[in-house]
Amino acid sequence: MFDSTLSVLQDAVGAAASAKSNMALLGAGIGAGLAAIGAGIGIGQIGSGATQGIARQPEAGGEIRGLAIILAGLVEGAALIAIVVALLFLFVL
Repeated sequence: MFDSTLSVLQDAVGAAASAKSNMALLGAGIGAGLAAIGAGIGIGQIGSGATQGIARQPEAGGEIRGLAIILAGLVEGAALIAIVVALLFLFVL
C-alpha cells in the first residue's frame, strides 16, 4: 500500500519537474530569440541613422561613425545581458 502511494507521488513530482524544465527551456528560447531580434533591429536603426546623417553632413562623418560604433556596442551589451538572463532561466530554474 505504502509503496504504491509513494510510487504515485514520485511520478507526480517527476511530471511536475519535467513540466518546469520544459517551461524553462521555452522561456530561455523565447528570451534569447527576442534579445537577438531586438539587437538586430536596434543596430539596423543605428546604421540607418548614421548613414542618413553622414549623407546630409559629410564633414561630420568621422564623429557620426564613432558615435554609431559606441551605440552599437551598447545595444550589443544589452542583448548579451538579456541572453545571459535567458540562460540563467535555463540552468538555474
